[in-house]
Amino acid sequence: MATVLVPTPAKDSALELVKERARIDVRLEELLPPVESGDLVCAAMREGALAPGKRIRPLLMLLAARDLGHVTPAILDLGCAVEMVHAASLFLDDMPCMDNAQMRRGRPTIHVQYGEDVAVLGAVALLSHAFCVVASVPGVAPVLRTQMVCLLSGAVGSQGLVRGQYRDLREGQTAREAAAISSANQLKTGSLFTAALDMTALALSAKPAIREGMHHFAVELGQAFQLLDDLQDGQGIGKDAHKDHGKSTLVSLLGQDAVQAQLDCHLQAARQALQNIGLGSGGLGHLVDVLFDQ
Repeated sequence: MATVLVPTPAKDSALELVKERARIDVRLEELLPPVESGDLVCAAMREGALAPGKRIRPLLMLLAARDLGHVTPAILDLGCAVEMVHAASLFLDDMPCMDNAQMRRGRPTIHVQYGEDVAVLGAVALLSHAFCVVASVPGVAPVLRTQMVCLLSGAVGSQGLVRGQYRDLREGQTAREAAAISSANQLKTGSLFTAALDMTALALSAKPAIREGMHHFAVELGQAFQLLDDLQDGQGIGKDAHKDHGKSTLVSLLGQDAVQAQLDCHLQAARQALQNIGLGSGGLGHLVDVLFDQ
């Protein structure tokens, strides 16, 4: 008799992540505007947003909703909107006037493929489309949609991604203290993580303690994720390698071993935040394991 292999919980969870990414990709493609003849802006929007990626931010939202027992179609649309914002930020980060990157997600960057003018216009179009998706997401009360638009705009604007990128560009070429680097990391990376989970908690009308715990988790995860990216800078995984050369990062300031130790501390704090709200053994915890290969 043939042996029947029973999938382990870890294998089941990994398969579930693959399925969730597929759901995100399908819905993202549906939500993005179609490409009409000669429309390079929409072509760039779709190329950048649909290029293969981890889809971490929408995954966080879907898994958080599942952990809380409230999976709704609205969360998927909100996650796609956050992914559009993330993609738009990459368009701009990669521009010659910023990081001057040539590769992203294993493909030529948007400005390399379509030109700098189209890259800027595509980023603006993606941002505006993302806010339209949030403002019109079905099944969520208008007052909550308005609050979510405010959350997302705050994560993007002069007190979020924009400020973080500006500080990284203007201050990153000079020596910085560790606290200043961590603050910039929270702005340029963590702000979208926190917005994603704050929006999820808001959409699900989660209790204040749950919202606070998920926010704390997102802050710690965002810091850990940026440190992982810094540690992997020399590997060029799907993008240009050594882009941090000559820039003041925690790796250049403290060394790889110390940064790895700090990353582990952030992960421990992130897991503790989940434990504190009763979500330590759910999908969010498994996603952390997968992202950090633990």
